[in-house]
Amino acid sequence: MKPFFGSKKRTWGLRLDILTEDELEDIHLATLELLQKTGIFVENSEALDLFANAGAQVNHQTKMVKIPPHLVDESIRSAPSRVTLYGRNPKHDLVLDTTRVHFTNFSEGVMVVDPYTGELREPMKKDLENAARVIDYLDDIDFCEKALGAHDVDQTYVPLHNAEAILPNTSKHCAFGPGNGKLLHKIIDMGIAIAGSEEKFYERPMISFTTCPVSPLKLIDDVCQIIMESARTGTVCNILSMAMAGATAPVTLAGALVTHNAEILGGITLSQLARKGAPVIYGSSTTAMDLRMGTASVGTPEAGLVSGAVACIARYYKIPSYVGGT
Repeated sequence: MKPFFGSKKRTWGLRLDILTEDELEDIHLATLELLQKTGIFVENSEALDLFANAGAQVNHQTKMVKIPPHLVDESIRSAPSRVTLYGRNPKHDLVLDTTRVHFTNFSEGVMVVDPYTGELREPMKKDLENAARVIDYLDDIDFCEKALGAHDVDQTYVPLHNAEAILPNTSKHCAFGPGNGKLLHKIIDMGIAIAGSEEKFYERPMISFTTCPVSPLKLIDDVCQIIMESARTGTVCNILSMAMAGATAPVTLAGALVTHNAEILGGITLSQLARKGAPVIYGSSTTAMDLRMGTASVGTPEAGLVSGAVACIARYYKIPSYVGGT
């Protein structure tokens, strides 16, 4: 874990200033206007009540929530500017803030090349176990994400199988998409078993969670559950938009960033309403749509521009960021 140098400004790795301060302010103000006037769809009834009780304008029939600017700003201020991802082995602890750069593997691989036969096939739970061991070995990967999904198990409970495959096979911090709030608690139970007690787990939670709003501007039921339950348990939640400019977001970079930002800030506001001070990460796999193929253009200049801009926005809010697809 890198040392903390008080109030000194340092950059632990690459920094790209894609946006100026004035442009960042413009995106923020446009986002506040979007959240206040258009609103965001919130599917979960408990989440709707949290917003309503905090002063948001809630339509329980359409499930649209219009969030006043002061509530968004208060939530940004209460979200921690520094988050620690604890490893099962303390040597893998990571401090996330607005200046340090770390790396993880990309997730959600849907096919795998068999290491023995060379066959391209669907991944199995055993492949996920092996991937976790490889990630644990590689010094350049700082924490472990689910590289693959287990396709040979009941998909209703696949997040539990994924966690069971990964947790015993790496000493690094592990990030999961838990599926829903109920399964999130089951994965925490696995972490408690590994730590030895609830007290030891919550002192150093080696698990964090990832959830993705549905673009454009939707916090569906499972997403709301994960945001609220991670907040209440004190585990880190990476709220990650996967918008596609030209498809589920405006085609321009500025427009895509505004809708992306609204989805993340809507999720962060829900997190802070569930528990003020809950640790969050400002996440992005947003990119442009490949107009020829109708797919997300990952690993492209457009993805790099979006990711660099998202990191700027997160620094503007003083919230740790996660960007993918570059």
